[in-house]
Amino acid sequence: MKRILTGLQPTGCITLGNYIGAIKQMVEYQEKYESFIFVADMHAITVPQDPESLSFNIRNLIAIYLACGIDPKKNTIFIQSENLYHANVSWILECLTPYGELGRMTQFKDKSKKNKSFSAGLYTYPVLMASDILLYDVDYVPTGQDQKQHVELARNIAERVNKKYKENIFKIPEPLIGKHGAKIYDLVNPDKKMSKSSDNPKGVIYLMDDEKTIRKKIMSATTDSEMKVIYDPDNKPGISNLITIYSVLSNKTIKAVEKKFKDSNYGEFKRAVADLVVSVLIPIQEKYNKLIDSKKLDKILDDGRDKTSLMAFEKYDKLKKAVGLHR
Repeated sequence: MKRILTGLQPTGCITLGNYIGAIKQMVEYQEKYESFIFVADMHAITVPQDPESLSFNIRNLIAIYLACGIDPKKNTIFIQSENLYHANVSWILECLTPYGELGRMTQFKDKSKKNKSFSAGLYTYPVLMASDILLYDVDYVPTGQDQKQHVELARNIAERVNKKYKENIFKIPEPLIGKHGAKIYDLVNPDKKMSKSSDNPKGVIYLMDDEKTIRKKIMSATTDSEMKVIYDPDNKPGISNLITIYSVLSNKTIKAVEKKFKDSNYGEFKRAVADLVVSVLIPIQEKYNKLIDSKKLDKILDDGRDKTSLMAFEKYDKLKKAVGLHR
């Protein structure tokens, strides 16, 4: 079975858009691949974070993903900072990575323009990301087009190290560009993607929103005056967004949703969407509440830490000897 690795950023609140666009696909991947999932908490501190919020988000994130269907029996789940070899390998690889190569990274260019007092970590974190990937001999890294450059950097570093030391220290990973999950848009401004960093929380359904809040947000969603449940993203972005949500969560085609609600007004359709979203999210919340403070969650993370620490040590030791850091 081929191996994949996915990193999760412990910042912000998970949204319905995240669930539909990414988490559902991860649940599918666990049936096809040997899957490693980690919380990239060390990456999070490349920009300022509130310590209490970050600490809460690390554990919270894993509990949410488990509640959404990530199976700990089919995934190795761990926290990045609990495995010391990620940082150790990253330092060696930083010393083998040309300065100019990091300066060309698109995300660094974008983020450094927004914040002139950026940290050194913001510049070097792509090497840490390469370490995350290369430590576990993964075959694939699920990624979007915006993150593909980081996988390419990991490949470049691996090839350079293997060639320099005339040894296959690292497996060369491939980006896994899966089928795109449906894109969910902001309920208030349907021209923008639903985002956990949105300025207006009324347009975003968070996975932990209570039933009353979910219903209120959906019933207040921006639509149009035509009152026809027709999928037309260009001319009817609001109602089209709600159709997409209903389609994905009900496993019905867009055409089937249009047919089902062809005689419904927007109020009736919105109530149906709200009923469906509630029926999906409330069970997730119930599972989350059982997990968040449980010993089961601790056991999952402890097991993941122990397993990956052993694997990472072997790779670190091999690299360390190759560069001469041994007696």
